[in-house]
Amino acid sequence: MHTSEQNKKDSYHQSIQELASAYETDTRLGLSETEALTRLERYGRNELPAGKVVPRWQKFLAQFQNVLVILLLIATAISAGLWLSERESALPYEAIAIFAVVLLNALMGYIQESRAEEAVAALRQMSAARAKVVRGGVQRSIVAAELVPGDIILVEEGDTIPADARLIQTTALQTTEAALTGESLPVSKDTGLIMEPAELGDRHNMIFSGTAVTFGHAYALVVATGVQTQMGHIAGMLATVPPETTLLQQELAHVGKLLGIIVMAIAVIMITTIILIGNVSSLAVLMDVLILGVALAVAAIPEGLPAVVTAVLALGVQRMARRNAIVRHLPAVETLGSATIIASDKTGTLTKNEMTVRVVITASGRIEMTGTGYSPKGEVRRCSPGDNKYPDNWPQADLEVVEEDKASGRIEGTLRHELERALTIADRASNAVLQHNADGWRVQGDPTEGALIVAARKAGLEADALDARFERVGELPFSSERKLMTTLHAHAKKRECLLVFTKGAPDALLARCSFELVGEETRSLTPERRSEILKLNEELAIEALRSLGVAFRSIPADAFEADRADESIEYNLVFVGLIGMLDPPREEAKNAVSRAKAAGIRPIMITGDHPVTATVIAAQLGIAEDRQVVTGAKLEQLSDEELDRTVKEVSVYARVNPEHKLRIVKALQRGGEVTAMTGDGVNDAPALKTSDIGVAMGITGTDVSREAADMVLTDDNFASIVAAVEEGRTIFSNIRKFLRYLLSSNIGEVLVMFFGVLLANIIGLQTEDGLIVLPLLATQLLWVNLVTDGAPALALGVDPAGAHVMRKPPRVKGERVITSEMWFGIAFVGVITAVGTLLVIDACLPQGLIEGWGSIPYAQTMAFNTLVLFSLFNVLNARSDKQSAFLGLFSNKWLWSAISLSLLLQVAVIYVPFLQHAFSTVSLSLQDWLLCAGVASSVLWLRELSKLTYRPATQPSHSPAAQP
Repeated sequence: MHTSEQNKKDSYHQSIQELASAYETDTRLGLSETEALTRLERYGRNELPAGKVVPRWQKFLAQFQNVLVILLLIATAISAGLWLSERESALPYEAIAIFAVVLLNALMGYIQESRAEEAVAALRQMSAARAKVVRGGVQRSIVAAELVPGDIILVEEGDTIPADARLIQTTALQTTEAALTGESLPVSKDTGLIMEPAELGDRHNMIFSGTAVTFGHAYALVVATGVQTQMGHIAGMLATVPPETTLLQQELAHVGKLLGIIVMAIAVIMITTIILIGNVSSLAVLMDVLILGVALAVAAIPEGLPAVVTAVLALGVQRMARRNAIVRHLPAVETLGSATIIASDKTGTLTKNEMTVRVVITASGRIEMTGTGYSPKGEVRRCSPGDNKYPDNWPQADLEVVEEDKASGRIEGTLRHELERALTIADRASNAVLQHNADGWRVQGDPTEGALIVAARKAGLEADALDARFERVGELPFSSERKLMTTLHAHAKKRECLLVFTKGAPDALLARCSFELVGEETRSLTPERRSEILKLNEELAIEALRSLGVAFRSIPADAFEADRADESIEYNLVFVGLIGMLDPPREEAKNAVSRAKAAGIRPIMITGDHPVTATVIAAQLGIAEDRQVVTGAKLEQLSDEELDRTVKEVSVYARVNPEHKLRIVKALQRGGEVTAMTGDGVNDAPALKTSDIGVAMGITGTDVSREAADMVLTDDNFASIVAAVEEGRTIFSNIRKFLRYLLSSNIGEVLVMFFGVLLANIIGLQTEDGLIVLPLLATQLLWVNLVTDGAPALALGVDPAGAHVMRKPPRVKGERVITSEMWFGIAFVGVITAVGTLLVIDACLPQGLIEGWGSIPYAQTMAFNTLVLFSLFNVLNARSDKQSAFLGLFSNKWLWSAISLSLLLQVAVIYVPFLQHAFSTVSLSLQDWLLCAGVASSVLWLRELSKLTYRPATQPSHSPAAQP
């Protein structure tokens, strides 16, 4: 076999037979699985090369790029050098401890970033593109990266083309190739041979990787994959996409810089004060002071906030993926918490999308079908005369059916003929494939078309017989504007004519019908009969059945080119009947609607279905009990101002097209709503992009809709949207908990150091010689930072969702992540921490406000221990600004594990000899621990008191929960 590189250059002017021979493939059966695997090994995966991989050691060294960390390491290195010259202790304990803590911090940062990268990579894998391929004669969906040269692929409207391919069969195919040629308008494609050399944009018999199908469908033979594609050639010229930065990350970076400026100013003031007042007389002491100042800045400035938030976001998004919602853009997680509207399709999202034909109505009667799923087994019987669903005014053609047949439910005579004609049209005007394998019956393609094919099989119409009798020669694909699909067929027994089979929305179809089939006779369709059919259609809608109409006509074969069909053939049709399909509401959808409403989110149904069907389903689910509905036709008559008023009151929209969706979204946004909009078709892309959160369908959605969306549902389920909102709110809430804890602890440290120096002579930290003694040493500050910024803070990032999350209104759009309310709580905790720690120091020293008895190392150890315990008590506070810390106290096992680990490490620092040297600590008694714990617990009790006084003043008594 020739290589794809050799063939793709001239694929456009080789015949289909020549290419099939060159690639050793069968255009009907495709490659075998064995051959496909062999070629995958030979040609590699159908992927463009990834960006340059950064080695792990470089990622680790990047943790030391922070200017403050570099200054700290330089100052520590100088301190270690001075130790070498002076040798005042056995080892440079302080320098070793600082190096160790900085190394541990770097290791934690590296692990957090690696976990975030792994989480994002896993999400990319979950949202990997797929392709429809024919292998071994069976059509199935595979990961697009597994395509190989010689594969036969099917591309349809909305698909992103997965590889360069030569067209072998097309139906009204149009693609957009702006990414390659710059041509913004859709390009028509066909299978015709091109004999002369042609530029890329003129190769009408080729489709190219990365472009999209805007209309029609086609089969094609893959001639190039991966880097060998036209897109692969220009991949190297494409600009690198910058890392995605969310508004949350930008805000936190700003907060970090602001705190950095404040802390640096405090550090400079503190260092200057110590130097001026403390009588610094040697280089070693000066270096200690400088190390302390830099250590304070390193410990207190939350430089890593954006990176940590990225990790929390990515891990949270992985949890969302486990609940069937794949987030493609991280900013959507923030927006989910503000969503006030979920505008959802009906079919497949609010309903099961497990279509089953229940009723066929023709001129001579009503037929009912039993069975479930896609198994072609079930009973086909007519309604009995006594059934209230059996009208009294059927046309007289049915009189020739004998009474015993009517009574027994058997279908004979004219009714049988009409049924077979209706289901033949429904079967032939479909592109779905019914398949049977070890897992049972399944449909490859549109579920509605699958249901029609199953109904035809139940009625005894076999695929092989229909294929032989009605060969398809042309197609006019479905469009949301026409609401119709038409196929053209050659008649095996009447070669002089072509048959036009059309299916679609009954009202749209009836408008193009001039006749009706009654038995084997064609009769004029009178206005009275049109009204009767529309009434029957409404009755199906009242039964919550989705309805389709079927019709046909015959045209001369010699007067028409089947491959150039247009909608002119969809007029003067013969109406055959109505087909009613049951698509029951999802069992979980009603509960999801209820949960959404409790969360202050208004569900809206937007569907192309009949308005009566839409209102029945909406009422069953609790979306709209008032049965108000606006149709697409009515919507077109409304001005923007009238629509703005309408969307505030109406929650059901029927018979709408994608343009109507876009108008509805814009009207909702003008009213200040934050809208999540679902969509699955190529024409839904503008509405998905315009909405605040575009939600695409993972099963029935097109590639174009998925690319336009912020989130993809792997199960096409409304309940998954509500679950995603819950996860989004939880993630945002946990980020706030993390920030509340981290910032309040850091501010407490800064205040302890600042006021410890400022008030040194009052609390006993100034010696008789006038020297100022520091409340904490540099190593101790860095250790507190390691303990607080480490395990407890990360554990808050995975705090489980409380029941209150979905019982509060959406977050106001544009609300800052750190509100004024949060800043009050952060400052309140910081002040309590500082006051408590300084009082412990005062109580431990012989001079000061409280008479003590201890030494300087003892006082510093007590302050050090108290500050760590303050942080560990504070982590319980940080779970909410309003709720009691004791509510769900033990719900987060990771948090208690983190607290236990931090306590264990703190005990080691105080009692293990070599760590005592490193951190300048002394052993403490049980009484000392009780004093530290008692003082530190004050942050919990005082914060509980502030929450208690706050809640009654701000919340109504019936409020089920408070905002975290």
